[in-house]
Amino acid sequence: MAEILANEQFLLSELPQPAKAPWRRREPWQDVAITDLEPDDGLLVTHVNQTSGLLSTDGKRVLANDNQTSEEWLTNHSLEHQKLTLHHLLAHSRIVTNKDETDIKHLQLRLDIIDKFESRIHQMTDLYHQRMEWLREGSRKMFGLVKGSRVGLLIDSSAANCGLGRLQEFQTALLCLLDEQLCHRKQFYFLSFGSDLSALWETPRNVNVRTLDEARQWVQDLQPSGSCNLLKAVKRIVKVRKLNALLIILGTCPDQTAESLVDYMQQCILGRHVPIQAVAYDCSHHMTHTTLRALAEVSGGRYHSYSTGCQTQMCWSNDIESLMKELQRASDMLEKIQELRVGLMGDTLNEVMEEVSTEVAKIPPDRFLPQPPNHDRPLCIETSSFLPKTSADWLRQNGLKAKKLSLYQVLAPNAFSPLEEFVPILRKTVSSTLHGKAMMQLEWHDGTVKNVHVDPPLLYEYQKQLGQAMSKFERRADWLSTSSRRIWGNICEKRVQVFVDISLYNSLHIIHIQHSLRLLLEQQMSNKESFNLTAFGSEVNQYQPRMVPVTPEKLQAAWRWALTLQCKGSRNFLGALKAVIENDLSEQCDSCGLYLLTSGVPDQGMDAVCSYVAEICGGRDLQLHICLFSIGNSELSGMVPARYASPRETACALRELAQSGRGRFHWFQEAGIIESDDIRLILTEMEKAANYSQKCAVLVESLRKRSVKQSQTPPDSEDSLKMLVKREIRCRQKLLIPKPTALTLARMQAREESGEESGSGVRALTWRPSSGKAVIPPAHPDKKWIRSSAENCMKQNKMAKVSKSMFYTEVGNKVGAVYQKYPKVKSMRKTIPFVYLPKEEEICSTSVWLQKFGIKKLRLDLHKLVSGLDCEHKKRLVKTLRKRVSAKYCATFPRVEINGAVKHLQLHLHELEEYIEQVERVLCRYLQRLQWLLSGSRRLFGTILEKRVCILLDTSGSTNPYLPALRKELTSLIWEQLRKNSHSFNLVCFAEHVDTWRDCLMEATDETCHEAVQWASGAIAHGNTCTLEALQKAFQFADVQGIYLLTDGKPDTSCSLILKETQRLNQGRGVKIHTISFNCADSTANEFLKKLAAQTGGRFHRCHGDVDGQLAAHKMLAGGFSDEDNPNLPAFEGSDLKRLSGEINKARRFLTQAKSFRHLLLEKQIKPDRTDSGT
Repeated sequence: MAEILANEQFLLSELPQPAKAPWRRREPWQDVAITDLEPDDGLLVTHVNQTSGLLSTDGKRVLANDNQTSEEWLTNHSLEHQKLTLHHLLAHSRIVTNKDETDIKHLQLRLDIIDKFESRIHQMTDLYHQRMEWLREGSRKMFGLVKGSRVGLLIDSSAANCGLGRLQEFQTALLCLLDEQLCHRKQFYFLSFGSDLSALWETPRNVNVRTLDEARQWVQDLQPSGSCNLLKAVKRIVKVRKLNALLIILGTCPDQTAESLVDYMQQCILGRHVPIQAVAYDCSHHMTHTTLRALAEVSGGRYHSYSTGCQTQMCWSNDIESLMKELQRASDMLEKIQELRVGLMGDTLNEVMEEVSTEVAKIPPDRFLPQPPNHDRPLCIETSSFLPKTSADWLRQNGLKAKKLSLYQVLAPNAFSPLEEFVPILRKTVSSTLHGKAMMQLEWHDGTVKNVHVDPPLLYEYQKQLGQAMSKFERRADWLSTSSRRIWGNICEKRVQVFVDISLYNSLHIIHIQHSLRLLLEQQMSNKESFNLTAFGSEVNQYQPRMVPVTPEKLQAAWRWALTLQCKGSRNFLGALKAVIENDLSEQCDSCGLYLLTSGVPDQGMDAVCSYVAEICGGRDLQLHICLFSIGNSELSGMVPARYASPRETACALRELAQSGRGRFHWFQEAGIIESDDIRLILTEMEKAANYSQKCAVLVESLRKRSVKQSQTPPDSEDSLKMLVKREIRCRQKLLIPKPTALTLARMQAREESGEESGSGVRALTWRPSSGKAVIPPAHPDKKWIRSSAENCMKQNKMAKVSKSMFYTEVGNKVGAVYQKYPKVKSMRKTIPFVYLPKEEEICSTSVWLQKFGIKKLRLDLHKLVSGLDCEHKKRLVKTLRKRVSAKYCATFPRVEINGAVKHLQLHLHELEEYIEQVERVLCRYLQRLQWLLSGSRRLFGTILEKRVCILLDTSGSTNPYLPALRKELTSLIWEQLRKNSHSFNLVCFAEHVDTWRDCLMEATDETCHEAVQWASGAIAHGNTCTLEALQKAFQFADVQGIYLLTDGKPDTSCSLILKETQRLNQGRGVKIHTISFNCADSTANEFLKKLAAQTGGRFHRCHGDVDGQLAAHKMLAGGFSDEDNPNLPAFEGSDLKRLSGEINKARRFLTQAKSFRHLLLEKQIKPDRTDSGT
């Protein structure tokens, strides 16, 4: 300010000088044509009420420049450009010199100028805030403002970024980016990178509807793929020409260092202007931010950071930083204006403000935090009349199963399984259809279908009871989410030890922590026997050295102790836990509950903490319950925790800690409960009750529709006659054995006149009841009517039975016959069966599964359906024409070729439609089975079938690059398959020597699975491959049923020797060896593994082509089966995958042929219509 006042040159040039303007004569009026008028945009102000609309539209027009960065936008909207700096303000002042002090000059400003200047600065401040809010909306919040007309995208698809439940949110964010920003670009190019690269196209494509749909589908098909190889992706994309901007989206720390990436990028873009917009998507690793900042700076681009768990600062970028700097300049300018108002422009005011700030800094920050009412007052202790229970214990007494309200319990007395019985005459198993027509069909809990007798009054009463149970569950859920239970969950134990996290990171939330303790002491501690409180930061602070009995005085003293807590240090939870266990619970054997209230992960590693908690809780009645308080990441100095994790990672780690301590997990924030084990069980029971009620409604509605249909459709006379005949057959009584008698006079006359009558009369004379057992001599001794008893039985089996009655005529005493029931001709047509496939996946091999649900078993073989005897197309030789001519009826039916033979297509159009529908349902189920086989641990290890298994892992030196991934897959195998489906298991690692986890098979429990995972994490790759010794070790386990051998190459010993030795060891035992090829491209080694599996009846598995298989299955399920050849399934080599893919290809061929047959029938129907219309 002093320099400005002393600069006379500035004052002379900038301040207006008074001057007398000369008198000018007014020019005559002239019509002037204005050519540079702006077009009318419909907002010309003609009334004062339109001013606000005009101003709001101008503001939106300013923010609508979405293709400008903040630097570009500020060139027209900065304080300098708007002439709102101190330099421009002083330009409106004038110099005043006092008469007494001629050497001192003062500036004078009019008050209206200062007010106008201050008002304009406030308007610009609001405009900057609007711009910042606009930048924090939609895809701009997650990825920033995308620049460039031809944009190349590098998307991180590593397992760290697309795993742990992040994939769905990440795909949604990318789809939002496509719809909001990338759709306005000219060209774009997509490349995802993990361990491998995956490009959508080879070259950049123009943006249109088709390419946008392809990009959306590509984003939805993203899958985790190993580590984060950013350098490999950069090498690929710099070779793509015609790109003028790059967008790098990174969600984890790259494999390479920041220096190597920056050096390589600097060399590649030398001479090219390709700015990089580097985006850190929900990543807290500091190396990720350092690398992306460096890449943005070296290329002249911009940096953007986005976090899903941060409440105070969701995103930060160079654009927002530029606006923040401009806001700071505006704030400084407003302070200068305030100084001008009070007449102080020197150092006096600044010194006073610094003193005040120093004194304020000495006050603890919790003194400034808002406190709830009556925060410092004594407790108002509430008395509870009952002892609370966990939801698991409560549901044992009040759940649907306990109250016998399960739908299957209610319907069990009236449910019948379909009867199947083998008929020797038909030589096949026949199912009964009577119950299926008289009853309703319902899918049972085990996947089978049962015939159920529906009793509407019973189901109505059952639904009333379900409604009452639902109301009870809702009250329980509301009760669990109110008062202190919203923070601490349900405190159930008699003896309680509370741990409170008072690390420096929680200093802004100390009031919340104290208020949570107050609610706990008031509402849930009055009915306990003893308690204690422990607060921990870097140091441990206990309310009492040992647990004390619960009395009102002790609770009040504990609250006064809680009011003295102050946050400092980090989270030393393990030290606090050891102090309590060693000092207070070392000799206690009673039940005790440990409740931990924290906002982050402990200082120590989670493996060490989980191991210690599992050890102390294993031998006593002790449970550790976790209460996670989710807070925002405050950007304050001195508040960085020793170990940081994102909110999702924190929740996963603490959930695992609660499982190690056999306790419950409770996650909440200020808005409400996010996750609670107690509430989750109640909601699951409510969903089960709603499902039961829906099934009841479906049963009643189906019964009603069937009743209406039967009442509206009168029975046919033929059907009623059939029912009567069946009833007569069922009620037929045994006839008495007829006695042999002499021939009557009429029969003797008929016998004498036999030569004159036809053969029909003679046959009538030989008729006798079918139930007659006596031997009656034949009526005529002709040889052609004589049959032995064996021949008669064969003839009765082959020929259809005919029912007829005999009578005597009035003329000549002749005998006549009347047929009452004509023989039925067996139909040659085959009907389209209805296919039922279970939704739940069955743990079995593909060969066993297809024996139940294959195309042949489901009777959907199209060739058999159209290859009956009456479908044959025959030509006969006509001697007069001297050529072979088809029959007349051949032109009636379309002709198709089946397996090289020409057949007549006699299927109707509706039958083909039904067949196509059934095959499409079967194909969808097959593809779901394929996706299930390619997911989880089944992708690498296949499906574990036996109950007692031994896993052999090859840890030779060649597996060193893949050993970390193998450990993860093995962990997934232990928890996903061995823990759920196996009875006992063991692990064996083999390289130069064989290393076993245990000496025998261990039962699959939580403890043994934890120990197995820890043992497998210490495996080291080294040495050769001693496959034979590993197999010999596995056969030493007496009760082993299946051996799973995973290896990446040939063994050190002879393959034939291993086959012979394995055959010798397996004699009389029936142990199946399943072989797994892991990253092995050696055909000889794979052939050996196939022979070893086939020799013992096992399966060979190789996960080659799993990604292509998942993609092809997804495309077919999403896009349908319009094309038989696109997409194609990869050529799988594993037994299960190969069999299933072959069945899928077979079904697709049948589906294509059925659609072509349908087209033929449609053409056949159209041609007669055209001929009729022509005539």
